[in-house]
Amino acid sequence: MIHRLYPTAKDLGEIRKNMTVGHELTLQLAEWHLDALTEIVARAAAATLAKPFASVERRFKDDGSPITSADEASQSIISEGVLRLLPGVPLVAEESAAQAAPVPLEPSFLLADPLDGTKEFLAGRDEFTVNLAIITHGVAIAGIIAAPAQGLLWRGVAGDRAERLRLLLGGGTAKACDPTVVRTRKAPGRLTVATSRSHLDRETEALLARLPVGKRMTCGSSVKFCYLAQGEVDLYPRLAPTYEWDLAAGCAILAAAGGKTVDPQGAPLRFGRRAEKFLVRGFIAWGDPAKSVSIKI
Repeated sequence: MIHRLYPTAKDLGEIRKNMTVGHELTLQLAEWHLDALTEIVARAAAATLAKPFASVERRFKDDGSPITSADEASQSIISEGVLRLLPGVPLVAEESAAQAAPVPLEPSFLLADPLDGTKEFLAGRDEFTVNLAIITHGVAIAGIIAAPAQGLLWRGVAGDRAERLRLLLGGGTAKACDPTVVRTRKAPGRLTVATSRSHLDRETEALLARLPVGKRMTCGSSVKFCYLAQGEVDLYPRLAPTYEWDLAAGCAILAAAGGKTVDPQGAPLRFGRRAEKFLVRGFIAWGDPAKSVSIKI
């Protein structure tokens, strides 16, 4: 574990005031800002539960995917919170990525999915999440994932540790407390695999057919990364396309917990690929990094 001297509130205020476009968020700064970013995510998580699922306004985007007033409320809280906390640091969020004016994403930016798993949300399942990640030089160095309906939040900074916290939401309260350090586990002989509820494709099925799978866990959203990080699951493969905001926070948390996420060819994932419209062609997330070298797609 990395032990660092934390700045005073006054020092942090000066750091934030002096942030401009092009300011690099180092691992140290990511750790210093983690609690404040966690508060923002907790408030966004509370916003997703403000109305009963059945009464939330909904519509469909041009690509046919659903969006709700809960997505928009969460994004508003994240956008406003990040602007106050880290002025000058760009934020790329799912619901505004296409409309946002291009700004430099180097050396650092934040990447958010204000409600990941909208289909699960509309179905009344507890698997949807709120995702926020810090990206520096194309690498997800810190991540926060809240599962509002489960009352849980996970977070981590690369090189330090990953934690699971309880979420206290409702009655005007929105905070995360009682942190517990989580770690991945060494892969057993028979793997427990997490797969997507809505996006399980033939290529992923073909990959799993070649592996010693003992148990499958099917669910939606980035919460699968969290189950990997806390040692409940060994593998989460997805060879179907997805987007950077769906997995950046999970990649960071998993790395902090001792795991690894790679592309289908085994190379590290890179974030901030605006020219590709932030599309990710596929990935494989491992709890035990030693196992990642054993798969050839």
